[in-house]
Amino acid sequence: MRRDLAFTGVARHVERPARSIACLAFVAVLGAAFWAGAAWIAEFYLRTPGLGF
Repeated sequence: MRRDLAFTGVARHVERPARSIACLAFVAVLGAAFWAGAAWIAEFYLRTPGLGF
């Protein structure tokens, strides 16, 4: 095996930081959607006659 491949970075795989930023953004969108859905269900529950307070 040639040793000069490791020096040029061909043998190593470096993860791009954009992937982790995209993952964090996706998790944030999922969290916002979850809480929006939870608020909508709570509002529907409270506005339904006989079920709310």
